[in-house]
Amino acid sequence: MPYATNQNVRIFWDEQGSGSPVLLIMGLSFTHQMWFRVLPELARRHRVILFDNRGVGRSDVPAGPYFIRDMARDAVAVMNAAGVSSAQVIGASMGGMIAQELALRCPERVDSLLLGCTSHGGLLARWPCITPLYRAQSPPENASLRASFAPWLYSSSTPRERVLEDITIQRACNCPRKGCLNQFAGILLWSSFLRLPRISIPTLVTHGAEDRLIPPQNGRVVAARIPGAKFHLVPNAGHILTTDQTQICLDLMVDFLDRHTAHAPLDSGSRSGDARRLPGWGFH
Repeated sequence: MPYATNQNVRIFWDEQGSGSPVLLIMGLSFTHQMWFRVLPELARRHRVILFDNRGVGRSDVPAGPYFIRDMARDAVAVMNAAGVSSAQVIGASMGGMIAQELALRCPERVDSLLLGCTSHGGLLARWPCITPLYRAQSPPENASLRASFAPWLYSSSTPRERVLEDITIQRACNCPRKGCLNQFAGILLWSSFLRLPRISIPTLVTHGAEDRLIPPQNGRVVAARIPGAKFHLVPNAGHILTTDQTQICLDLMVDFLDRHTAHAPLDSGSRSGDARRLPGWGFH
């Protein structure tokens, strides 16, 4: 199994496809498997690199909290292990926060930035609304407890079978409580608001119009504070955009990646390459 190492923490990573590199960064408590709805199409066009954030999946579960800057270092370690000097980066939710931090600290490693259902964090962020949520249909008795969070994560129009497909994927993954709480602590301790104007990388911010977990205003602010960034509001979508509106998300991803694919020579992609020779390893 391929592992990258950062601060003595082993990070599991994998790759599919070939061509220009694209790095996928997943959100709180989710493993790399949750890219399953968009991965086949992306891998048909690009070399897609994805990994489990520290604390979940096949990655180590060290003591916390997991600061966002440390998880950005984990992403750099994965790129180094893959022999990739730069990539187009897609981050979802907490993964979008990690992607912002990566772009701020290592801009030479990020060719373009696609941020989904994310926030700038801090006191100025809009946190989850506490208005009454719609009543979801009762899940089977043996379904994951994640089903109880479905109203926070999905649009009211999302077919129930799609939600249960996601739950089935997640139930098969290792998501220990300690790791998830340490990730959440990192979110609470992080903010990019004041630093966002420093990002000069082509950026697209997408958000579900029905996102109750991270309200859309957060995405609007992120886009407004990054020079030249575009914002796209996805209708009939909650927090898990790729489940609620898979085709719209794929169209946005493919179009954005195609328009910003670097024409420079591709990296060798050697898993055994010397990470120390690649840029951006010792960022502050």
